[in-house]
Amino acid sequence: MVEVNLLRSLPKGKRNVKARETAKSDEHVRISREYGEVYFDGPREYGYGGYYYDGRWQPVATDIVEHFGLEPGAKVLDVGCGKGFLVKDLLAIGIDAYGVDISKYALMNCERETVGRLHLGSADELPFPDGTFDAVLSINTIHNLPRDRCAQALREFERLSPGRGFVQVDSYRTPEQKEIFESWVLTAMFHDYPDGWIKLFDEAGYTGDWYWTIID
Repeated sequence: MVEVNLLRSLPKGKRNVKARETAKSDEHVRISREYGEVYFDGPREYGYGGYYYDGRWQPVATDIVEHFGLEPGAKVLDVGCGKGFLVKDLLAIGIDAYGVDISKYALMNCERETVGRLHLGSADELPFPDGTFDAVLSINTIHNLPRDRCAQALREFERLSPGRGFVQVDSYRTPEQKEIFESWVLTAMFHDYPDGWIKLFDEAGYTGDWYWTIID
């Protein structure tokens, strides 16, 4: 297992944390966790504020291929694929890519190139046989489950691609970052400092790689 930033080429998102502090309510959290149209394409206070393909995942796809040493035709699963942006860009460079997401809305509004490759499902119960994939990716997804289900999701990744996973999760390194995170977050049900996450990885028997999403 190694800590590796496979999203280093992504432009940093703009977050108005102060505005979210005053706008966030229990109702915002409830609606966001439905992962429907409002979450993806509604007002910013409910989620993405518009989730559209803009090509930003293309260099990430290349970095993933290089990191895992993937050959053309290698099978890769993106867990929490949303509308399939990363799946689309992996397909474009010769990877046999698939996705899973819990959002029916996202799958019904996916990229045209990914039709038939995206499956409805949860990270902790993936509908594929053991060892199906050459790599399993899960970017900013499993923290949306309670801790026990996070652990089960990690076991699923290990089952499908032993030692060849990559997860990125919400975290923070200081109490100040934790405070900022908690004022912003809408969907995460489990979050922790890096040491807490690494403990969970060990408990689950996860032997893949990881990185953190930190708001500062």
